[in-house]
Amino acid sequence: MKKILVPVDFSKPSEYAARMAAKIANKTQATVYLIHFIELPSGVMDIGVSSRFSIPESMLYLRKTKDKMIAFQQTFFSEKIAVEYFIKIGHPFEGIKKYVQKINADLIIMGSKGHSKFDDILIGSNTEKIVRSSKTPVIIVKRNPKKFKLKNVVFASNFKKENKEVFSKFLNFANAFNSKIHLLQINTPSKFESTANSKHKIKNFIKEHHLLKFSINIYNDSSVEKGILNFSREKKADLIALSTHGRSGISHLFAGSIAKNLSKKALKPMFTVKV
Repeated sequence: MKKILVPVDFSKPSEYAARMAAKIANKTQATVYLIHFIELPSGVMDIGVSSRFSIPESMLYLRKTKDKMIAFQQTFFSEKIAVEYFIKIGHPFEGIKKYVQKINADLIIMGSKGHSKFDDILIGSNTEKIVRSSKTPVIIVKRNPKKFKLKNVVFASNFKKENKEVFSKFLNFANAFNSKIHLLQINTPSKFESTANSKHKIKNFIKEHHLLKFSINIYNDSSVEKGILNFSREKKADLIALSTHGRSGISHLFAGSIAKNLSKKALKPMFTVKV
């Protein structure tokens, strides 16, 4: 992992994302790219920090924004961590997609509110749009990760072939922290599979990978989201990983309102990759 992109809007959630990025960069020696998007009056072109403008108000605003970015960097990142920042004009969603490709980012870290209604957390937000569309792994952070570790991580899946690429990307991330990976399939009354069949499927799913520390878990609960949350609490998981789908957000692997309920209740960081 060499490059981490962190969108910044100077809110508390983006501060949480910055703290998470600092922890990961400190461990992996990755470079962190901070990016902030603004909208200026029409006719003002994309900027670099030394550009000149004919509109005084825009120049003043940009100067203040640059000062805020420098202060943000100095607050959340030590001098040991390589950090670059950009101030760009345009819509954040499109801009983030562009810069992920431009810098060939390995990871995107975005903040999200932890206790708000679901509509305020993901639906309609840039975070939700990025999660739905990004082939680059995304970590969603909902609270201050000051005690964040990656000792135990949960990968919840149906373990079908289509999720192997997702798992490979997750494994690259987890291995950097020497994490124990808890492979999790949830059984519910309406969708039940024998433990023997589930374990056989999971073993085939991971046979191409060399996992050092892992467990295979078949967990029974009344719903998939409750199973993921309850299992993660029991294991004191530091992070929950899911696949995503472009049409339905977190996570197309599970039916109905599971994604919504997880987003409401799971305050642990969530690692997502689009299938």
